Amino acid sequence: MPEKKLFYNIMIAGVGGQGTVLLSRMIGDAAIKLGLKVRIGETFGAAMRGGAVHSHVRVGPEVYGPLLLEDEADALLALEPLEGLRRGLKYLKPDGIAIVNTRKVYPVDVNVGAAKYPDVNDVINALKKLTKVVLAFDATEVAERIGDPRVMNVVVLGAFAKFSEVTGAPFNKEVLLEAVKGRVPTRTLEANIKAFEEGYKIATEFIEKSKDLFK
Repeated sequence: MPEKKLFYNIMIAGVGGQGTVLLSRMIGDAAIKLGLKVRIGETFGAAMRGGAVHSHVRVGPEVYGPLLLEDEADALLALEPLEGLRRGLKYLKPDGIAIVNTRKVYPVDVNVGAAKYPDVNDVINALKKLTKVVLAFDATEVAERIGDPRVMNVVVLGAFAKFSEVTGAPFNKEVLLEAVKGRVPTRTLEANIKAFEEGYKIATEFIEKSKDLFK
């Protein structure tokens, strides 16, 4: 198991309505429970559901500005694939990791026929040129099977919890799951726990099949 990193930067990329901001708060809560400092900054696109939302999460013994610099993200958590690629191109380290929900959300210009959405496989392949460790799966479909598509962000968090064990991220499964429990309403708690465990399981299977990537 690799040594835990003192400083860790995460870029969360998604669109409005996907729980990007909530996900950043859960990670921030986990960092605080671990005795670390955290700074979170958000950038927003159009002020409507479907507009781009990006959260910068910086964790360490002491952190100052909330926004990441270029090529500074240790992890990219992409709740939407094209938004993930856009942020990854700017922020992801060459030795970083990317966890990508492959379910597309069409932006307004695509919906009105002014632009074309690229093939998701092309998006994922472009991300693989940025970093060798890319876990891409339909986290929305996982959430739908659980019965609540809104827990997709927690599926991704569960996958990140497993990655934390093998990449040196200063988190662990227990503290991240506790952060989920502390943020979600009681009525959705069971679905969120299932989502977290499913994401953790998917990442575990990926890591078992891809051990060479983590040497």
